[in-house]
Amino acid sequence: MSSDPRLARWLHELVSTPGLTGIRDPALAWRVHVEESLRAVDSVRQFPGAVVDVGSGGGSPGLPLAACLPEREIVLLESSKRKAAFLERVARDFANVRVVRGRAEEQPLETYGVAVARALAPPVVALEWCLPLVACGGAAILFVGSSTDLAGLARAAEKLGGASPEFSSGLAVVRKVAPTPPGFPRRPGMARKRPLA
Repeated sequence: MSSDPRLARWLHELVSTPGLTGIRDPALAWRVHVEESLRAVDSVRQFPGAVVDVGSGGGSPGLPLAACLPEREIVLLESSKRKAAFLERVARDFANVRVVRGRAEEQPLETYGVAVARALAPPVVALEWCLPLVACGGAAILFVGSSTDLAGLARAAEKLGGASPEFSSGLAVVRKVAPTPPGFPRRPGMARKRPLA
């Protein structure tokens, strides 16, 4: 993976484009944006179907996952016009990547096998944006910190048709076990304003 020239080109663009990452050191950027992203590979492999990177920003974890999982369709979902334009440019290197500009709350429900999110929002908020996009039998995979409210995340998962989260290596995996209940995700802005837990 360290020899993949596509990832090297993407990282060069990422660190040299203002407003996408505060990291300027290439070695640190590799660790943070590539190695950290690849922690999700084994979890993603457990669930078939297309993968959506919700709030993709500069392209992680979506682009590293696309490099490692060439057989899977990876959709980079980003609401910012400027960031989406950046993603369109760098994604040309990856045959299995598609960029969609829009908000998670406005996307077709239960379309993907997996939704991933990293540094998007507090986990409870990110889960409300991610899990409705996933079909039953799939999962939302969130990158979480040690201070995550595990009980709150479990309550939110239950309201959204998810099983209790499984935690491993800084990831929360929430399996979709029931259809998204009516009314979710709530209209734009509500998940942040009134978190489910």
